[in-house]
Amino acid sequence: MTTPPSAGGAPGAPAGGPGPVPPRPPHPPRPILSAHRPGRRTEHRAEEGYHPGDGIFAWLALRPTIRIRLTLLYGGMFLMAGVVLLLLMYYFVRQALQDASLPHLVLGQNQRVLTPDGQSITDQATLDRWLAEYQAVQSNQALNTLLRKALTALVCLAVIAFAVGYAMAGRVLHPLGRITRTAREVAGSDLHRRIELDGPDDELKELADTFDDMLERLDRAFDSQRRFVSNASHELRTPLAINRTLLEVQLSDPNTSADLQQLGKTLLATNERSEQLVEGLLLLARSENEITERRPVELSEVALRALEQVRPEAGGREVVLRSELNPASVAGNGVLLERVALNLLQNAVRYNAPDGWVEITTAPVAGGGGELVVSNTGPVVPGYELEHIFEPFRRVKGADRTRSDKGVGLGLSIVRSVVRAHGGTIEATARPGGGLRVQVRIPTTSGGPSGR
Repeated sequence: MTTPPSAGGAPGAPAGGPGPVPPRPPHPPRPILSAHRPGRRTEHRAEEGYHPGDGIFAWLALRPTIRIRLTLLYGGMFLMAGVVLLLLMYYFVRQALQDASLPHLVLGQNQRVLTPDGQSITDQATLDRWLAEYQAVQSNQALNTLLRKALTALVCLAVIAFAVGYAMAGRVLHPLGRITRTAREVAGSDLHRRIELDGPDDELKELADTFDDMLERLDRAFDSQRRFVSNASHELRTPLAINRTLLEVQLSDPNTSADLQQLGKTLLATNERSEQLVEGLLLLARSENEITERRPVELSEVALRALEQVRPEAGGREVVLRSELNPASVAGNGVLLERVALNLLQNAVRYNAPDGWVEITTAPVAGGGGELVVSNTGPVVPGYELEHIFEPFRRVKGADRTRSDKGVGLGLSIVRSVVRAHGGTIEATARPGGGLRVQVRIPTTSGGPSGR
């Protein structure tokens, strides 16, 4: 089992609560397909990367998707073209009205002209001035009417342009959405799926074909890994089992000398540790992949079975076991989840203080899923060392590496891998009086967050 770490590790601390959103880096990382590996983050929307506060979207309460950007681009270009056309039309109409002139009217002697506003004009100069002013007023009114109606028509057409642009952008990006959905499904479970995008031989089809080629290579690589794990399982277990049988037969001989008995026990303990190491490495290799077949699992039943298995060992070490098991339904593999609970309990029992205690609790969590918490007494663990306790082969400094009663340093690594494969989270905190508190959360569906 994995032990509390030795001094001298790099500083680290468990992940804290949510903080402010960091500023966008100059070259943000592209979204990845899996959230269940160290150092990776979840990306649930795969049309493009989202960085709150980007440019003009800093004040908009919306996600600047490619579809919205294309819509704004199409509508904005139409609006700019309409404004330019309106200005040109206004200029040309104004020029035409200025060039147009009324026929010259001559006012005879002893004649007068009565204007629409009731003014009586009796001389030629006043008539010419009134006609010029009347033409200017009518031209301005015509231009204002033209501008008002043109702006109204432009606004209506801009709204239509934005709606049509949004629809067209969605149609253009539909293959990209299909690629995104397939990528998410592949990341969740099935590497055998392919996009197989139909349509014209454009950039999107080239992207889909490239992604299919990548999936094909990944599928072959994972198949090769599974075959290697299966072969290694057979090739490594068989000689170790033979060695254990031979040693047990030799130790069962009553005529064996005391020195040979002691040597046989030492070799048997070393062989047992090698078997545990092989089993742990194989399980660690298998649990790195996400669970493809999920079934409802009652977390309290899993914890109860693990508790019964570790009870004899706890009694031999004089460690008190406590439990508070509340019903909590999760989705996953019951065998692997039982291994999570068993590894945490064994780790807590084996690295405990004399007359110490171990407590395991299960409870449902808000939003669905379940929580399993294992707390124990034991040596004081510095907070800056908690970041490393999930690493493989972390053992207490100076511990006897030939002993098998305290595991091989893979227990918590296996726990973390299984939790990540279930889309859950795991976090370890140091207890003030010594020992650890390990909290595991498993969701009811796949695709949850992962990490420590």
